[in-house]
Amino acid sequence: MIKLIAFDLDGTLTQHKTPLEPANRAVLDELAARGYTLLMVGAGQCARIFRQMGEYPIDIIGNYGLQAAVYEQETGTLRTVRDLCFPVDRESVNARVDALREKHGFTEYRGQSVEFHPSGCVTFAILGTEALQEDKLAFDPDRKKRRAIYDEVVATFPEYTVFVGGSSSFDMAPRPYDKLYALDAYAVEKGISHAEIAYVGDDYGPGGNDESVYRSDIRFVKVDDYTRLREALSDLLEAPHA
Repeated sequence: MIKLIAFDLDGTLTQHKTPLEPANRAVLDELAARGYTLLMVGAGQCARIFRQMGEYPIDIIGNYGLQAAVYEQETGTLRTVRDLCFPVDRESVNARVDALREKHGFTEYRGQSVEFHPSGCVTFAILGTEALQEDKLAFDPDRKKRRAIYDEVVATFPEYTVFVGGSSSFDMAPRPYDKLYALDAYAVEKGISHAEIAYVGDDYGPGGNDESVYRSDIRFVKVDDYTRLREALSDLLEAPHA
């Protein structure tokens, strides 16, 4: 019997970095009304996810488990309960990124080459932190360019979990943090077994930030089109549930 339904956000409940649409908000409402516990397991910061979801009443795990926040029903606000920050050797990271750029011809970029996040997460922005949106979307729509060098990037940054992120970047979180690690820790804290969890995500291919959960023993619900979320969750919406 599924008790907990955990969600990815971008590409699963919404288009990338767009507000939660009313139709999918209604799906979440129906699941909650049926008695499921809902949880967001995100790659970004909890506060940003909360805003993007229109302040939907849901607990949020952010930054692959480095951050966590609880929704306070009485005040309608989010309370941060974990906000870890790991040190980063910026000189070493920049040197390794520069070497990859030289080797693979990614030497032209706008803004900064690397974005360093307060949590200790790192983004290797191939087109730069100030790249035009249209250029980012056109760079690697099928992810073939980044997947071709993914194993090399992983080997170059052994202290990080590396993801094929966004439309033109590699995202990196300090090990052992990833979505499976974060979800498993939450489940242990709440006394919920893997058999009682369903995870809903879209980024389950090689290097995807949902891949760790997809390859685990947790039930994985694939969402390849966020506009068809209800269809993907039809059995959970219809199955008997206390």
